[in-house]
Amino acid sequence: MNKRQRLDLMPRDQFAGLSLHAKNDYLQKLAENFAAQDNRAYIPLDKDALSRLRRYYSRRVFADLHLEHKPETGLEGALRRLGEAIRDADRTTDIEAALAQELPKRVLRAPPTDDSQLMFFVPAVYDAPIKDDVNLMDVAPFALGKNMRTDVITYELKDCLITIEGGAEIGIATVFDYDIFLNMVSHLAEETRKFRLDESKGLRPSLPPKLYRPNVAHILKFCRRQSGGRQYEEVEDALRRLAKTSITITNLAGGKRRQVDTRPLLGEYRVISKTGTGKVDQIEIRIPDWVYLSVVRADRTLPLLTLNTDYFLISSGLGRFIYRLARKAAGKNEARYTARDLHKRSGSPQEYRFFLRDLKEFVTRTQAFPMPDYDLVLAQGKDGPVLLMKRRGTLASEESDAPLLAGLER
Repeated sequence: MNKRQRLDLMPRDQFAGLSLHAKNDYLQKLAENFAAQDNRAYIPLDKDALSRLRRYYSRRVFADLHLEHKPETGLEGALRRLGEAIRDADRTTDIEAALAQELPKRVLRAPPTDDSQLMFFVPAVYDAPIKDDVNLMDVAPFALGKNMRTDVITYELKDCLITIEGGAEIGIATVFDYDIFLNMVSHLAEETRKFRLDESKGLRPSLPPKLYRPNVAHILKFCRRQSGGRQYEEVEDALRRLAKTSITITNLAGGKRRQVDTRPLLGEYRVISKTGTGKVDQIEIRIPDWVYLSVVRADRTLPLLTLNTDYFLISSGLGRFIYRLARKAAGKNEARYTARDLHKRSGSPQEYRFFLRDLKEFVTRTQAFPMPDYDLVLAQGKDGPVLLMKRRGTLASEESDAPLLAGLER
């Protein structure tokens, strides 16, 4: 992603000569340009915001006050020019900071320039449950941030204890690494759909294979990412973390503890080919048995939930976690969670007060730029803030809570 350019501001003297109406019009256009460059939602500035920006534009620095009437020669001229440079830099910094304060950051990043999701071979995005009564959408089976996290994440739900553990040297897979897991599950679901359609026609098709051999370009397209060299390297790093990240479930039902086998997010993988520049090209992934059985199981009673393809454009880890939880809990209706419960289910290492601050900030951003499928409202409840997640309109990828066969026959 290219770094945003600094604003090209009108000279201060020229700005001072404008009428109040012209100043406000200029600042509104400046705000719109800043929003487009910085991936923010443009909202027309109100009177107070315009007043603050006018003050920043007219601010004077020490160099102005002492050199206003000095000649443009020798040391005085050099100091004047230095003062002008300092003033311009300060003014730009102040105005950009003010605009960042007034304009909310977008919830969704811009799609890649060659984005053509609907033409891709897997139009639906599926996620897999751990087992019948435990779903990966109930918690965050990954680290929300991009920084390496090497501790163990623990979730205590109603009847079970879930722990997420990664490799000591590379840490737990991140929410963005998890896109590859979704790609794998969606591919398997599509192959299962084709298998069952052929089976229903009286044919004798072979079961979907447990080896998945995608090109990295296909993964990037599926995840709606750019296809530059850095992205290829990120896929390889993500595969390492996914292969080392595992989920362990301890059943707490009936007061008896029973350890369930540890389940890896990804089976073994290997690089089959590389590009001419040495980047990973085609890979081979062994689909873990628990994922394979949850999708291809013979009794056809386990539902899979679809995700909106705009899920991949949600730029924050917290936002992706909230969308997944809303998709599972609210479905076609609505759901409520206390902020403290969200804090626990997110696995966030932040103190609660900082998590709540980020939650409030994200919900505020969704008022200007809505999250896919669901509206969010943070209200005060009896025991603290409560997040209401309510479905909006019709889901882009309509789900089925019916058996898997119906869910895959789109």
